Amino acid sequence: MPTIACLSDTHLKHAAVTVPRADILVHAGDCTKRGTRAELEGFLRWYGAQPAAARLLVAGNHDAVCEERPDLARELAAKAGVTYLCDEELVVEGLRVWGSPVTPKFRDMAFNVERGPAIRAVWEAIPTGLDLLVTHGPPRGLGDRIFLGTHVGCADLLERVKVAAPRVHVFGHIHEAHGDYTLDGCATRFYNVANARLTIGTRPATVIELEARPEAAQSSARGAALRRGLADGAP
Repeated sequence: MPTIACLSDTHLKHAAVTVPRADILVHAGDCTKRGTRAELEGFLRWYGAQPAAARLLVAGNHDAVCEERPDLARELAAKAGVTYLCDEELVVEGLRVWGSPVTPKFRDMAFNVERGPAIRAVWEAIPTGLDLLVTHGPPRGLGDRIFLGTHVGCADLLERVKVAAPRVHVFGHIHEAHGDYTLDGCATRFYNVANARLTIGTRPATVIELEARPEAAQSSARGAALRRGLADGAP
């Protein structure tokens, strides 16, 4: 059963985060503070050195360089041994994963989309049958309560999750709402995995175990064989 160590909102404090050995590492966005290339490269040097069979990265609203220069972000991640996901799917270690950096518009930051039809169109691309959904921001009412008491998550994301029914939904963004959540009538397990605390200090990575589905495992094995063949020069 693959183990998944989940991080989010490290904001350049990654070196202070306890990350156990896992099969898959997932970072749900805001690895930088000011969104510069230098910050991204520094994070990737650290992230790429963490022991895991796969390391996945989704950007967040602070990671401006990833929005401004998406090809560069993907290139830098690949060089560090990290897979960058931006509204796309990956099968890894027998698990179907989808990652999105999008959050509702706030202060004109990176990957912001207006609430309503515009952001609903983004979420409609999330497929059914996922094992793991990774978004930077939370759905409405789950891990989204800020210190003032307001719930700021995305209602349209919640509605899509109810339909798509991923087995696990991992996110961050709201530092003070860290924890695991459930929703009546929904089998999805929800985790806010933000590492940076609202004021000072960090939390360790959140570790999840998720059994691979046979059909996804076969797809993952075919992909690994294809990658090996390409590396060996096969047509």
